[in-house]
Amino acid sequence: MSAPTARRQSLQRLLALGATGWMAHQQAQAQTPSAPAAHNSRSGSTAGKSSSGNKGSTAPTPPRLAVVLGGGSARGFAHIGVVKALEAQGIRPDLIVGSSAGALVGAFWAAGHDGSQMERLALQVRDSDVIDLIGTSVQGRRGLVSGQALQMFVNAGLRGRSIDGLPTPFAAVATRFPSGELQVFQSGEPGFAVRASCSIPGVFMPANQQGQDYLDGGLVSPIPVRTARQMGATFVVAVDVGADDPKAQQAVGGGMYELIVRSFEIMGQALRRQEAEDAHLVIRPDVGRIASTDFSARRALIDAGYKAGMLMGPVIKQKMRTA
Repeated sequence: MSAPTARRQSLQRLLALGATGWMAHQQAQAQTPSAPAAHNSRSGSTAGKSSSGNKGSTAPTPPRLAVVLGGGSARGFAHIGVVKALEAQGIRPDLIVGSSAGALVGAFWAAGHDGSQMERLALQVRDSDVIDLIGTSVQGRRGLVSGQALQMFVNAGLRGRSIDGLPTPFAAVATRFPSGELQVFQSGEPGFAVRASCSIPGVFMPANQQGQDYLDGGLVSPIPVRTARQMGATFVVAVDVGADDPKAQQAVGGGMYELIVRSFEIMGQALRRQEAEDAHLVIRPDVGRIASTDFSARRALIDAGYKAGMLMGPVIKQKMRTA
């Protein structure tokens, strides 16, 4: 195996670290029972407020549906299958919120890309389209990947539109460094928001804007249900792709990499469960048989998401009718 190939495969494994939420256990108690106000990129935002409508009106207000796409590294491909299934059943969200891998899929969905379009893109995209390695000679580097390629990939795919100019309201969450506070991007450049949300510590360089560093959103909010509620959603469907890793037992006798990955997954479990419990419904694709580091299983992951979405679609419709 050549050195570039080995380095690329190692990098793909490292990318799995971001979606596990390795700092989640430190943040869970800080966010329970009441989380501090998140920083918001949209000035004058009315997040968390709702209109009472016209006085004297007797018509019931339909629920405002939000779909929240959680982090999951390679398993994030399952989000695309869920999108395809929901669209096939005529379910379209009023709001999309994403964290880490979910932010990437959510941005394209909010921009009007349907599930089939995203599936074709996911199966065709090359590592070089989204991964730009930093030379070892660079002094003071704080990651292996700069993140600029990912940022440009998203901006090009969304044709240069801003977040607040997308057809469907969208937000991506990230972690402010070094404070560890939650950042919610609701305006500005979508490429930067996705880059920030996917900036895995030690793998990606921190995304920096106006002197502020940002890291992966999964560190503090792997399934940002609370953010969706604060933005006015009255019915929240969360998609959780963070199933138990089938190779977890191998970490016991594995090397440093296996130890780190499994440790991060364990630390992130509590907050992931806590955030999912706040949703009205949770879609959990059957991805537990696929390792979170297996980027070659894109087709299987998309199929798993589609099956889960088709199963839960009728439940979502029924619950929304009675909400």
